[in-house]
Amino acid sequence: MNSQAPRRTAGAFQGYYRRDVPPEDTRLTHVGPNTPMGELMRRYWQPVCLSSELRDLPLALRILGEDLVAFRDGQNRIGLMHRHCAHRGASLEFGRIADQGIRCCYHGWHFDIDGTLLSCPGEPPASEATLKRNVAQGAYPAREANGLVFAYMGPPEDVPEFPVYDSFGLPGVDLVPYSIHHDCNWLQVHENLMDPLHAVFLHSRMGEVQLTAAWGEMPVTEWSEHNDRMYYVTTRRLGDKVWVRFNEVAVPNFGQVAGFWEEGREETWFQRVGATRWTVPIDDTHCWIFGLRHFSDELEKQGIGNKALVGRNSLDIYGQTGERPYEEMQRNTGDWEAEVSQRPIAIHGAENRGSTDRGVIQLRRSLLRALDEAPSPTPAVDGVVPTWTSNTVMTIPERAGEDDRDMLGRIGRAVVDAVIAADGFAPTDRAARIAAALKEIPARIG
Repeated sequence: MNSQAPRRTAGAFQGYYRRDVPPEDTRLTHVGPNTPMGELMRRYWQPVCLSSELRDLPLALRILGEDLVAFRDGQNRIGLMHRHCAHRGASLEFGRIADQGIRCCYHGWHFDIDGTLLSCPGEPPASEATLKRNVAQGAYPAREANGLVFAYMGPPEDVPEFPVYDSFGLPGVDLVPYSIHHDCNWLQVHENLMDPLHAVFLHSRMGEVQLTAAWGEMPVTEWSEHNDRMYYVTTRRLGDKVWVRFNEVAVPNFGQVAGFWEEGREETWFQRVGATRWTVPIDDTHCWIFGLRHFSDELEKQGIGNKALVGRNSLDIYGQTGERPYEEMQRNTGDWEAEVSQRPIAIHGAENRGSTDRGVIQLRRSLLRALDEAPSPTPAVDGVVPTWTSNTVMTIPERAGEDDRDMLGRIGRAVVDAVIAADGFAPTDRAARIAAALKEIPARIG
């Protein structure tokens, strides 16, 4: 009996012919040692935990398919090591934190934070000397920044500069670290950042309004790439006001989103970041978002954000964690369940993509290119890397006889040009220069 039919034939009751699931895209989704994406990830500084999680006991971690242990020694230095002791494999999560490094609970072997074997008590002097010459515990460089612990897990001879983004030092902005666990592959979480159309439906039209009503307006959207980054710009008509939202991601797993509560009622010039985040694989089917939630008077003028709700597996934005009742997830679905429910690893070969998926497609292609040749990072200016993420609201009424969506597209592109053109300016006056350039757009276009 011939039961074969074209898998993508349209028609009723096609379940029998569409039941086979294609394999996952292993080049993009698999992240263990010696995998293409895993090796790319290891060439960048990655967050691995919150600073607040390192107290008086070691912390067991799994990052990029490796079992690790992190700790803060008596000199306030951060250690990140292979979890299993180089002696006989006992887990260092049960070790004793020392003034210098850590001791294994099993036989007291003592390692510095760089993995150097300092002593192996119980061994005679000659044996200890030989062991100290030949044994090291696997360890990675680690450092703290803004309440997150970062590690570099690549070749030690190729440690890159630690990037300091301009959004980390903006005046009047408090950064609150957080982490969110996801039971799925990293990519389907990360690529959500380049899918702005989901905000119209998931966050506005398919359930309760989760952010502000302005998000429910259908935007004109464009995606593009520049240096090591990809971005989208969405431009919405809100009466006489035009809201332009500019978000970015950088190879391989860094991203920023603009302020969350924009209503489009008042003019706003280059309002900055609402959250900075890294989507860090635990293994092929689990990941963390490690992030920094940004708070300022300007970002929180509606009084909606809540610092007290930001931390481990907690964020003050609806639908970002899996810690809600199942029925609530069904009735008012958020990002977490939309991402996790795509299977443990989303199957790209089973998708039927439309024109609004262009950002996701472009992001995957940029990552594939980076596997062959990592892009050059955006140059720092005075030690600070410029970023673009922002909200801008300007007054530009519709014009009779003109296609408004065409006008919105031109406004969005003008905002992008004004922001990116300022990359070379000193961090101290870049924002003011950008705001001045943005304020010229209404007269030029409107």
